[in-house]
Amino acid sequence: MNWPMIPPPPDTPPCGPPAPVDGGWVVTRHADVVAVLTDPRYVVPVAPGGPPGTLAWLRGTVSRFSAPDRHPGRRALGVAALRDLDPDELRDAAARLTTRTLDRLATAGRVEVMGQLARRVPLEVLAARLGLADPAAAVPAVTAVAAAYHPGADPAAVTLADRAVATLLAMSPPAPAEAAANRIGLLVQAADATAGLIGAAVRHGLAAPAALGTADLLAEVLRLDPPVRATRRVATGPTRLAGRDIGPDATLLLRFDSANRDPAVHPHPDRFHPAGPDQADHAGCPADAGRNGHLALARRPAPALTFGAGPRGCPGERHALALAAGVVEVLRARCRPAGTPVRYAPHPTLRVPTSLEVTFR
Repeated sequence: MNWPMIPPPPDTPPCGPPAPVDGGWVVTRHADVVAVLTDPRYVVPVAPGGPPGTLAWLRGTVSRFSAPDRHPGRRALGVAALRDLDPDELRDAAARLTTRTLDRLATAGRVEVMGQLARRVPLEVLAARLGLADPAAAVPAVTAVAAAYHPGADPAAVTLADRAVATLLAMSPPAPAEAAANRIGLLVQAADATAGLIGAAVRHGLAAPAALGTADLLAEVLRLDPPVRATRRVATGPTRLAGRDIGPDATLLLRFDSANRDPAVHPHPDRFHPAGPDQADHAGCPADAGRNGHLALARRPAPALTFGAGPRGCPGERHALALAAGVVEVLRARCRPAGTPVRYAPHPTLRVPTSLEVTFR
């Protein structure tokens, strides 16, 4: 099949050697991004913390912003919270909630995917499985925290996020402070990333042939239009990366969106090209096929870097893909593109549509 071209957004830098920008470095090549993600001499910017029950406390306690000595233990808390969650069950639950929502909206003739499905369904399903007392009410609270989660948020958004953190703690099952924070952190980190993945899959794949499995669709969308476009690391001392001398305390912006289109890894970097069974990476992890025969990303050659790599790779990758698949599968069966413009919220590292309409078949 002749798959379409999906050009990168205009602000995606091309692949090349590490480039100095504003006193730091932009890293765009696949091999260089992987090298930084797997080298302990590059660390995440550490959040300082704050009063218990506030956004600053949450940021200072989750594994995402923890120093290297605190990260393994805190990450283990998140992994433990996810351990008993079955991705197949998550997908089925997301599909059921999506179906009920579409049934309710059928008389309107069209659906605004982002607000009515992408930002609601995955969070409500995940919150219920993580034991929050009111999963539906948790959704706006998680959304408020996610809006202020990254540095530089507007003070008014931080105030709303402080209240939302308190709301989420009150809904959460009793647990030590670190465990409660990392449970909430799972929801917050799923909010924008999963919504953006669903939005991209709907935008690029709603009209794709039914024979294309949703897992393959999501895998290629993660590469070509990732919801998380970049992440940051800080050099702990003088290092050398791809022939460049990196000074101590230098900030490196790792561009997943560029690395995912590196022509050294993807010969046709801008072409949508899902992997077939003959392209499985038999030297990697064993096959992980879901109940419907969907191949896991681990079997795809040169998978997208969007979920990260190394010791800080996303612990909830399989769960996020399952939640997104449940929503997207139902939309593919029941809806078609509305043809209206897709708009995106301005953000330095995320790419999440603010609105995306579809109509019923």
